[in-house]
Amino acid sequence: MHDGLVSQRRLTGPDARTTTAVAVVAVVAGLVGVVIGGLLTRDSTSDEPASTVDAVCPATAVADQVLPSVVTISATGPDGRSGSGTGELIREGGYVLTNQHVIATAGRDGELTVRYSDGTSSTATLVGEDVTTDLAVLRADDHAEGRPLIATGSSSDLRVGSPVVALGAPLGLVSSVTSGIVSALGRYVPVPTATGETHHLVDAIQTDAAINPGNSGGPLVDCAGAMVGVNSAIATVPNAEGVGGGGSVGLGFAIPVGIAGPIADQLIETGSANHPVLGLAAQPLTADHGAPAPGLFVTVVIPDGPAASAGMAPGDVITEIDGATARSPDQLVVATLGRSPGDVVTLTYLREDESHTVDVPLAAP
Repeated sequence: MHDGLVSQRRLTGPDARTTTAVAVVAVVAGLVGVVIGGLLTRDSTSDEPASTVDAVCPATAVADQVLPSVVTISATGPDGRSGSGTGELIREGGYVLTNQHVIATAGRDGELTVRYSDGTSSTATLVGEDVTTDLAVLRADDHAEGRPLIATGSSSDLRVGSPVVALGAPLGLVSSVTSGIVSALGRYVPVPTATGETHHLVDAIQTDAAINPGNSGGPLVDCAGAMVGVNSAIATVPNAEGVGGGGSVGLGFAIPVGIAGPIADQLIETGSANHPVLGLAAQPLTADHGAPAPGLFVTVVIPDGPAASAGMAPGDVITEIDGATARSPDQLVVATLGRSPGDVVTLTYLREDESHTVDVPLAAP
């Protein structure tokens, strides 16, 4: 699945890379999935385990509460290309959280518009974006005066089977609501972009709530209407030519609010996400026959950086990252996401056939 992630910017067919089973795509033009329904959950008034409490998620009440804080985003580039997605009001003054791939069409010189649930619209300005985590913050030029903010929940409190609701504008159909459950937690979903970069969805929430193109950037909320994730990608079944596309097959992925919230704060305060760094660069090894081989060859070590201070040097071969076999440079990126300067990444590497293990404290960029 990881090798089959595709960025889908418009409603036209994406240029997809696929696995033999599914392709994962970023869901742009009409971005957001909402999960609702009569599902097993934990009754907040009961001390019984979730498996013994049969509760119904109040979808109507959730929709009434959350939709006024959800916006539909239109992005138009200088070249006339356009796309649409979803976002949510997260801070007073008109600040809107969405996916970076939703606003990528507009770039820095295009036009952005937010449409509120009552049908009125405002132009918007890009505050900051982070390609690495596929997050961006806009600010409505009318400051969204008098409009409610979305409540913030806790992604760490989610359990497999928890009911959720997704809200957004799939295929441009504004104020759409869908329901489902949390299918899995802690997924890592890399999504290649049209520009050759990669969005890294770390600790992603997997849900079977219907998410389709246009849902991207919209909220995944719990039964109290509090946002627990930002809907960002779906898995689809490839066609006979091996190209992924189409709509929901019950495999959607959302960025947990525990990651999205702090990055949104950084984007608002500084205009960028300040991910900590290891201070090295590496590339995959290949076996004699040309196939990928375990291990990453260190090509660059920044002088006086964290890796250099830990004793690493160009030419070392990283064999493990936090105990996992090193196979892709993306693992080095993922090892820093969601962490802070001073946190430690454990690297095992070979130098002249001798193995070494070091704890590398992350540094501010």
